[in-house]
Amino acid sequence: MNKFENNIFDLRLSDFLIALSLLTRIPVNIDHDNVGERAQKASWAYPLVGALVGAIAALIANILNFFGLPVTICTIMALFTMVTLTGGIHEDGLSDSADGLGGGTDKDSILKIMKDSRIGSFGTIALVLIILGRYGSMSELMKIDQLFWPLVAAGAISRVPMVGAMVYVKPARNDGLSASVGAPPKFSFIIALIIGILSCVLVVGMLSILVLLGVGITAIIIFYIANEKISGQTGDVLGASQQFAELIALSIISGILIIN
Repeated sequence: MNKFENNIFDLRLSDFLIALSLLTRIPVNIDHDNVGERAQKASWAYPLVGALVGAIAALIANILNFFGLPVTICTIMALFTMVTLTGGIHEDGLSDSADGLGGGTDKDSILKIMKDSRIGSFGTIALVLIILGRYGSMSELMKIDQLFWPLVAAGAISRVPMVGAMVYVKPARNDGLSASVGAPPKFSFIIALIIGILSCVLVVGMLSILVLLGVGITAIIIFYIANEKISGQTGDVLGASQQFAELIALSIISGILIIN
């Protein structure tokens, strides 16, 4: 047995490295030939990856703020760091989903537009609005010196809907990665959800129920629309769900902390 494995519910510490390699551009020393065998089971670690991305971005923003840079620059650099670390895969999924769902008339045309690497008007509008929304919440958190833990929590909880959809929503494409590898086991979603909940409780306590409701309702709406339009989920839809979930989480958390 590998010493890096934890056999409780078949969880492995190496799953975090696999998730890190799938969701970010951070160099990871793993056996890429065997990643496919654990890719779906490793999805429980997605919230941990999100938390790490949020922590690094917030740390950079706080360091810049410590040296006297204005909140605007610090917040922009935090956003830039998040996009750089992930390679913009979630933002790309958002723009592709917006273009496809906004411009397509049926399943085939929607999926065809989603696969097009060019960004259209719907994708541009969605991307700009989401980034502006995230910027607004993050800058307000910077002003009250409380960016770090909220960004960690938002990064974690925003990856939970991705895992949930992989488990409970069938793939829209028969030739996609999700279809070929298969859905993760349900325990992956349960563990991811627990991690997401704990991260929010750490920041806003019992009021985290508001964050969970906001993220949950948003995710249900997104995947309902996707299921109606394309009969399932794709990687682009998963990315879109992460972006919306992060926006909602940051908005609610910042509102709670500012009011209190």
